[in-house]
Amino acid sequence: MILTADCVTKSFGERRVLSAGTLRAVRGQVRAMLGRNGAGKSTLMKIAAGWIRADAGMVHLLGQPVLRPSLSGMARAGVFYLPDHDLLSPSYTLERQLRFFHDAFRQRSVEEAARLANVTECLDRRVHQLSGGEGRRAELAAVLVRQPLCLLADEPYRGIAPIDHEEVTRILRHLAADGCAVVVTGHEVPSLLDAADHVTWCTNGTTYELGPPAAARSHERFVREYLGPQGHG
Repeated sequence: MILTADCVTKSFGERRVLSAGTLRAVRGQVRAMLGRNGAGKSTLMKIAAGWIRADAGMVHLLGQPVLRPSLSGMARAGVFYLPDHDLLSPSYTLERQLRFFHDAFRQRSVEEAARLANVTECLDRRVHQLSGGEGRRAELAAVLVRQPLCLLADEPYRGIAPIDHEEVTRILRHLAADGCAVVVTGHEVPSLLDAADHVTWCTNGTTYELGPPAAARSHERFVREYLGPQGHG
């Protein structure tokens, strides 16, 4: 286990978002957290990444408790949080921004990361010049340069064409095969189930470990309350 956030509770004012949420990031696995809007998926991921503080619960990294998790501290320790908004700046070319990551962490080369993310032809462009799919692959190229211990990706399939989903899945699977612990959220259920080794269901502020996608697809309550009769959530 690379990263865990156990028994997490979180409220915003009078609204209880998480009452018993747990995130587990396992080396070599892509784990999908599924649930409806407002179920607490993104909040749980932000707590695990150190973006926001939990009201209760505990974060562990490599088996050690993290008493005061912060986004910068977790990033230095090897946790890459890919938010549900644009990661890269419109002010610089993609190549320059990937070099920022390379110079900071000295892991995979820019050229190799661009090749793996299929954005070599985009290196001399700025982010606003990229298509939605190219932009998402560019963000994942930054992850590939960093080679983190853990990737927490909040809605990586958002706003891109279905044809680009396969490329995102390919990159996520490559990261996992390389030893990264990957956790993803989103609402693109078929793509997420195709990418995942394990499914976690987040509902009413509580998480349930459903196991492999095949087990999730046959889980009666999950199908009834989330997937629906067509299996699309």
